[in-house]
Amino acid sequence: MKSMKLALATVIASAGLATAAFAEKAYGPGVTDTEIKIGNIMPYSGPASAYGIIGKTQAAYFQMINDQGGINGRKINFISYDDAYSPPKTVEQARKLVESDNVLLIFAPLGTPPNSAIHKYMNQKKVPHLFLATGATKWNDPKNFPWTMGWQPNYQAEGQIYAKYLLKNKPDAKVAILYQNDDYGKDYLKGFMDGLGGKIKPVITLSYEVADPTIDSQMTRLQASGADTFFNITTPKFAAMAIKKSAEMKWKPLHFLNNVSASIGTVLKPAGFENSQGIISTAYMKDPNDPQWKDDAGVKKWNAFVDKYLPGANKADGGIVTGYNDAQTMVQVLKQCGDNLTRENVMKQAASLKNVEQEMLLPGIKINTSADDFAPIQQEQLERFKGDSWELFGEIYSAEKK
Repeated sequence: MKSMKLALATVIASAGLATAAFAEKAYGPGVTDTEIKIGNIMPYSGPASAYGIIGKTQAAYFQMINDQGGINGRKINFISYDDAYSPPKTVEQARKLVESDNVLLIFAPLGTPPNSAIHKYMNQKKVPHLFLATGATKWNDPKNFPWTMGWQPNYQAEGQIYAKYLLKNKPDAKVAILYQNDDYGKDYLKGFMDGLGGKIKPVITLSYEVADPTIDSQMTRLQASGADTFFNITTPKFAAMAIKKSAEMKWKPLHFLNNVSASIGTVLKPAGFENSQGIISTAYMKDPNDPQWKDDAGVKKWNAFVDKYLPGANKADGGIVTGYNDAQTMVQVLKQCGDNLTRENVMKQAASLKNVEQEMLLPGIKINTSADDFAPIQQEQLERFKGDSWELFGEIYSAEKK
């Protein structure tokens, strides 16, 4: 009798464990035993189309993951739409992804104005709005927007780094500023001005609209101001224009170029290497074309990926490194989710990244998040353009906590 009771207890306990294990498998929209549906929005056309390579790289990275067996046996179904960097179009595409395609999350949509247009919508719908391809500071607001998280270092922190360098190395600088007239441009501007703290007052500050055909008139006015220092807060198309125009006018200020336009392939090469010498920017990712990384294992792995999954791609385009890196972070989060692939757990895991190292981030730069800090990367290093590549210099700066 005693042995029968014991056997019965064992059967009941085993059934209980099986039930618990089954209960642990939880799926949100877009998830099955074989698939994880992820949405994305990119400017494949329009004024910011240079960034389209990021979406193409992400698609290629997820294809590589699928070829390797997927994530815990599930293949990623990556649905990426074009919004032409137009906020109304972004809203349309986000609604389509959430309400028609029924994706689990929207990953790495690009641009500050486009993401601003869907910010409230994504949080009202309680859909993960993850690893945005924009450095606006407002994405780190877990209290008010718990479903939105950035990825790259924020613009204000980067602006402060240039200001710190200037105060230390050129405290009598006569500064001219050109910025894109939207949230992205204003964020950089605020960080820079906060960093200067009134110790240096710009002699001229001008803006441009993303739909403008040229910035020649602004550049002419900046030069005429007598400035000897230029903070260039522009997206790739306009950054190349500014560098070219500056050379054409023979204006040679100390030139700071925001990181979002530091791509050799899409900005500096088109603008002319001879016109780009001495420009200062920031970095947090490896430049695979930089000779210092030629024997680096991570860069070799990246090169093999590009050769196989993006044959013929321009390896000098920094967008390929960006897409590779943030897709890798997304995969890390999905791996951490295990079989609990609900939207709630996706956000929980995204906010639980601890000292994550990735082979295409600079040495010493790690990804960290927590429930009250949604800024994954908060470190950068200054770099100066010399010859046909960037040279890193100085310390690694960490963002100042607010």
